[in-house]
Amino acid sequence: MSDQSCNSRGHFSWLMKSCFPNPDDKPLSDSHIHRHRQRQGLLLLTPAPTSAAVGIDSLSDDLLMECLSRVPPPSLPSVSLVCRRWSSLVVSSAFSGFRRLRGLLRPTVFALSASADFSCLLAASLTFDSDPAAWRVSIFHASDAVSLLNLYGLFSHLRLSAIGRRVYIIGRSSMVCYDTWTGTVTTRSPMASPRKKFACAACSGKIYVAGGGGCGGSSSVDEYDPRCDTWQVVNQAPRRRYGCVGAAVDGVFYVIGGLRIDSSGPDHKPLHSAVGVGAESHVYASSMDLYDVEARAWLRSRSLPGGGCVVAACAAAAAGHVYILASHAVELSFWRFDGRRKTAGFGQWERLKAPPLPAQVRLDSSVRFSCVCAGEKVVVVQVSGCIDDLLRRSGRAERGLREGLVLVYDTAKGEWSRGADIPEVIRRAACVSVEC
Repeated sequence: MSDQSCNSRGHFSWLMKSCFPNPDDKPLSDSHIHRHRQRQGLLLLTPAPTSAAVGIDSLSDDLLMECLSRVPPPSLPSVSLVCRRWSSLVVSSAFSGFRRLRGLLRPTVFALSASADFSCLLAASLTFDSDPAAWRVSIFHASDAVSLLNLYGLFSHLRLSAIGRRVYIIGRSSMVCYDTWTGTVTTRSPMASPRKKFACAACSGKIYVAGGGGCGGSSSVDEYDPRCDTWQVVNQAPRRRYGCVGAAVDGVFYVIGGLRIDSSGPDHKPLHSAVGVGAESHVYASSMDLYDVEARAWLRSRSLPGGGCVVAACAAAAAGHVYILASHAVELSFWRFDGRRKTAGFGQWERLKAPPLPAQVRLDSSVRFSCVCAGEKVVVVQVSGCIDDLLRRSGRAERGLREGLVLVYDTAKGEWSRGADIPEVIRRAACVSVEC
């Protein structure tokens, strides 16, 4: 890949035509050329100079970016490999502005996982601008920059957070950045305090992490700045939560659900059913703490109406809502929280239509869901566990471990629909929504 020259197909075609003329073309006689010049008033002794051919690499950056911005997202990784100039334009912030201005950015759901031997990263993407919507799978092999050890540390206890087109894969002891446009995976600085089963979300161009267990890091709120690749502690959490989930909207980082952390032991283990703490643990599982990232202060905590155990949550940043999926042992409930701080409705709850799961399905600890917002749709993905009744309902006779069920909620219509299942190669995935 050269610095200046863009080895485009157009240049090669022009070169071939210039060096190898068409053999079927008959050469013109001198008398024919002379008569033509007399008619045109061009009685010149020497041939008229011809203008140099203009290639795409002679265009200015603005015009070239105008052309490249219309390339569909699946082809962007190939575009970035043409030359260094094209690659620098694709990764620039102005390129995102061009695509957004022309309405070419689409909310896309990504499901990431590692292969069974942790030798490669698997990425499945889903958009809703085609009918029927289908997953597209990409494979990225581990290299010196992203080693097998990094992938193993990532996918044992990972969370995903997206800023722009980049997905940050945050593990207990390592972190990498996956660029959805160029298809590159690069290492980033790990969290200062290793933790697992924590809450994280992107807010105001930075990533915030809270909760989780391990090495005493569960009490701090950490902030990651992707511009300088650094972590810093910005506050202490009012409650130590384990197994919590995160969301962010309107400048507020929500730390939702989870179990109470035992602060008396060195490992900060979660309390499940200890005597005297059962009621308090239930409060943790059905509540959320609100952190103002600009003021670096905690707001009043909120509780889920009717209790329940929060199993998944996501935020619709454009609409200013937080969607929460809760379990009540034998059924699921689905809620919307108004996170628009400058409106009268801030803090109000609304119970929505529950996901269409059969009532006889037992929702135990082996069934785990992930929830992401993609435009006007909320996508609920079953990322682990077995739902035998749904398997029989879909015509499958097999029993045992099955995952990958996708349910889609249309926020405009208020209705659920069945989405395309995650490809079988993607297992125990983590999900995130990316505008790309």
